Amino acid sequence: MAIIAKARAMRQALTPAEARLWKALRALRSEGLHFRRQAPLRGYYLDFFCWDRGVIVEVDGSSHLSEDRVRKDRVRDAVFAREGFVTLRFDNLMIRDQLQSVVDHVCAVCL
Repeated sequence: MAIIAKARAMRQALTPAEARLWKALRALRSEGLHFRRQAPLRGYYLDFFCWDRGVIVEVDGSSHLSEDRVRKDRVRDAVFAREGFVTLRFDNLMIRDQLQSVVDHVCAVCL
């Protein structure tokens, strides 16, 4: 139960970039794309996840710039790639300045 509680708490504490992207991803439901936010899977919490298409979307803030964090993200992405999932990573600035390009890219990968 702690996993579900943590996911719920994380959904309530989205960063501004995550909240902005979430609003855009939710609008894609009309195109048949259903994303979940802060979805727990294999011991990780995925920022956004479209189970039907096997697409994970991650929003990377400044904490993802450290060498250690980059290595951990690569390991995590490899774990999911072995299971057939695609991970897309976007930094906060891309979501702030190029939201439509980000959404277009997500759609292209999903469809």
